[in-house]
Amino acid sequence: MTRARERNRGRHGAWALLGAALLAWGGAEVPGTAAAATPTWTLTPSAGGGSRPAADDGRPYIYAEGTPGTVLEDKVAVTNPTTRPLTVTLRGADADNRTDGALGLRRKARDTGAWIRFAERTVKVPARTRAEVPFTVTVPTGATPGDHPGAILASGGGRDAGVSIRLRVSGPTLSALTVEHVRVEHGDSIAYDVVNRGNTTLTPRLAVKADGVFGTVLDKRARTLPVELLPGRRVTLTEPWPGAPALDSVDVKVTVTAGGGATGSATATARFVPWGALGGGLAVLAGAGCAASWYVRSRGGSRRPLRIPLLSNRRNPSTQRGTP
Repeated sequence: MTRARERNRGRHGAWALLGAALLAWGGAEVPGTAAAATPTWTLTPSAGGGSRPAADDGRPYIYAEGTPGTVLEDKVAVTNPTTRPLTVTLRGADADNRTDGALGLRRKARDTGAWIRFAERTVKVPARTRAEVPFTVTVPTGATPGDHPGAILASGGGRDAGVSIRLRVSGPTLSALTVEHVRVEHGDSIAYDVVNRGNTTLTPRLAVKADGVFGTVLDKRARTLPVELLPGRRVTLTEPWPGAPALDSVDVKVTVTAGGGATGSATATARFVPWGALGGGLAVLAGAGCAASWYVRSRGGSRRPLRIPLLSNRRNPSTQRGTP
């Protein structure tokens, strides 16, 4: 490998996870199934020499770094352990975050995947043979410094396989994030958006605190989330809250931090009202009011109307003048 190198394996385990995600995305066999027992072809970073499979060397992904305008070189290995020849087609792809934070691929490459060129895009691999395919990554002169995640995909024999690439363009780096749109959903979970505003891949750490009318009702200390947030991406995450209060007004604060000094927080207010119990109580009161009204009306309707006699206009003969 010339001018491209693997670095900091332990610090970049997410890129190995991306390789696994690529296999799942491509429909590779799941370990433990009957199909997994059948030998099948693999795509891995080149081992460098000898006949030992690349996986035995422990290189789970390809790491490359260079300044804008440089050309980086490396190899991938296609191993065909079957008894039949194999033809595979190679292409580059951009890594991406799905909405829920999981790693995936963009449908159309416009970054690292578009900068990859293969010595051969279609490779024929004889039975029980490993073929190494050189490729280059040409970093554009106007490329933005920072991390540019990508992948190499191979298709053939009715399945796909992938190798993740972590490309870093040399230059100033910035670790920054924001937390947005915090909201309490269904009374038992807290949803929020995290946006990577910098140019480095972030591993976020989450802390949540909620204060109610009578004190703190939730206090989760910072913990690392199983998410690798790529530069410029937005993800929507959810934190379960099984012990949410039944009746309270709560201020929820979500704080996310990451390496390089990246930090962000946002708050939201949620009101917890037991509408079911309240609705039942109102129904009882309404029923009692109707019953009382009916009772008053029924009692009033059973009485006879009060008759007041009218005074007669005739005078009493005994009071008339001239009567002896």
